[in-house]
Amino acid sequence: MKVLAAMSGGVDSAVAAARAVEAGHEVVGVHLALSRMPGTLRTGSRGCCTIEDSMDAQRAANIIGIPYYVWDFSERFKLDVVDDFIAEYAAGRTPNPCMRCNEKIKFAALLEKALDLGFDAVCTGHYATILTDADGNRELHRASAWAKDQSYVLGVLTAEQIEHSMFPLGATPSKAEVRAEAAERGFSVANKPDSHDICFIPDGDTRGWLADRVGAEKGQILDRTGSVVGSHEGAQAFTVGQRRGLNLGVPDPDGRPRFVLEVRPKTNEVVVGPKEALAIGEIAGSRFTWAGLAPEHPDLAFECDVQIRAHADPVPAVAVVQPHAETGEPELMIRPRTPLDGVAPGQTAVVYVGTRVLGQCTIDRTVSAVPADA
Repeated sequence: MKVLAAMSGGVDSAVAAARAVEAGHEVVGVHLALSRMPGTLRTGSRGCCTIEDSMDAQRAANIIGIPYYVWDFSERFKLDVVDDFIAEYAAGRTPNPCMRCNEKIKFAALLEKALDLGFDAVCTGHYATILTDADGNRELHRASAWAKDQSYVLGVLTAEQIEHSMFPLGATPSKAEVRAEAAERGFSVANKPDSHDICFIPDGDTRGWLADRVGAEKGQILDRTGSVVGSHEGAQAFTVGQRRGLNLGVPDPDGRPRFVLEVRPKTNEVVVGPKEALAIGEIAGSRFTWAGLAPEHPDLAFECDVQIRAHADPVPAVAVVQPHAETGEPELMIRPRTPLDGVAPGQTAVVYVGTRVLGQCTIDRTVSAVPADA
């Protein structure tokens, strides 16, 4: 096939591109320029898509012996990822920018351009596996090594996108094996640290970054009964499950610490309560998609596993698509068999059946497993 290899400048995408060549495909490497700050430099393992990353990707492409290009997707990235991140926080939700980048950039904008140019597939260094069922339908599955599995962040892929995706690292037992292979191939990125944190906030100061863009306005901190127990300098600085930085003026009657349970942007209020109240017994979202063939009868409750963070353990659950009680809009409703801890609207819930990624939803609402009067 004619394959476009997305090369981030890291070790995984470099080895994935090399494996695609060895599999007999005609491969072209491309690095996505996602920032319009030409002076952006990488600091250790913070950030990605920097000048150094572009140069690292080019050096790997040269060793592999494939054409290499840099495509400017910075405007699309700003609109679909950065601006979305700001809007979600302003609305009191907790977004996952990596999910949005996969959904809107790597497997939408990039794949769309690749297909227009005559490529058959996009290859990335994600640790996930694509299998084909007995009827020829392609399915997205976990990688063979669960410790490195990245299928969660690919849960936003649609059937058409999976049809044109390639993940050469899916069956690799460990990251150490990938690094060893990179060293054997002479890649300078063999021991390069993995990137972490939010790539467009490389210093890690999310609160300060948001304050500059969303603004900060004083408001009240309430308990679950509605009583005022403190004040804050800006609701956008808080996330569900947070304990530090509350500076409550009224102690809890039983002396126990309190945690953020809810952020209300319309009223600029933050709701706090005991740790037990972070247990969530139900989540739901109207923005849901199926990763491949959809369930034949999604309106009938079915058994599954749900995962709500990239490195969280899957939890047995029951899911069903049903109309929202007030709007009538279809939503994917998920009830975990055991409560989930500290889930916030804006997060992504990925649904699995065995190792297969069935679909996902952006969480719009949560229901605590512990009543307010408990």
